[in-house]
Amino acid sequence: MSVRVISPGLLSSVQAGPRNGYRHLGVGASGALDGYSFAIANLLVGNEPGAAVLEMTLRGPGLLFEQAARIAICGAEIEAAIDGHALPGWRRIDIPAGSTVLFGACRRGARAYLAVAGGFCVPQVLGSASTDLRSGFGGLHGRALKGGDHLAVNGAFRPRTNALHVDTRWVDSGDDLDLDGPCAIHVLPGHDALTEATSLYEETWRIDAASNRQGLRLGGTQLAVGDARERVSEPVLPGTLQLPPDGQPILLLADAQTHGGYPRIAHAIRADMPRLAQLRPGDSLRLQPCTPELARTLFAEQQHRVARMRIALQG
Repeated sequence: MSVRVISPGLLSSVQAGPRNGYRHLGVGASGALDGYSFAIANLLVGNEPGAAVLEMTLRGPGLLFEQAARIAICGAEIEAAIDGHALPGWRRIDIPAGSTVLFGACRRGARAYLAVAGGFCVPQVLGSASTDLRSGFGGLHGRALKGGDHLAVNGAFRPRTNALHVDTRWVDSGDDLDLDGPCAIHVLPGHDALTEATSLYEETWRIDAASNRQGLRLGGTQLAVGDARERVSEPVLPGTLQLPPDGQPILLLADAQTHGGYPRIAHAIRADMPRLAQLRPGDSLRLQPCTPELARTLFAEQQHRVARMRIALQG
């Protein structure tokens, strides 16, 4: 089975789980930015949580499904339709052979995930099928989709009927994304102390247009560290909050580099990374201090929700 790309969208790429174990060699993690939506989309179509999907940013592609398929769309609230029939998110959808799925703009959130039963078939590179857009490997030829591309799908889906069918059951993502409310992100203390520690938490930060999969650039009050000496490059991870010389923080995401010389003033917790992935230019967020104990508890609760959903969807 294959899917033909009619139009590529703004930035659509094949993503799967992170590429772990190679940071000491300068290879970043990559992978789906919103790990929660990525996992649920796969579970809805019967895949393992780490199967390869399409990550669509702000505006999605047009795709021709040459054979019947079972799909799920999770993450951002994105416009999607087949022959004028709107497709909802967070549920199973069976589509007939020859269907053209047209994705439009993300009405809320920044990134949507398209999972197909069987998962997209791309080579594993260093243990992951994810696209590293900065380095140009993994996924489909190490790049974003282009018109005319063909995406192979593992296996073949055999529908009960060759007609569009939308499951009435759906997943509530409110606990983990909450795209309606203001974004509050928990952060752990960083390695470098600010001159005014409370200024990080008192500000409402704005997402800058220069943000991408590598990191979110935050605009607001100019910050400064107490120790202004020049630093050697030190390890950084997705979630690290760096402070460049202009005093405007950068919150690193999945495509982050492995080392950096900017002060590390905080670190966003893992459970909040899905919400960070859904922020778009002009959105705002607040940062709030967190303890390691709370960080572990929140992530464990999120993993439990995914596990419960896996059991429910198997029933």
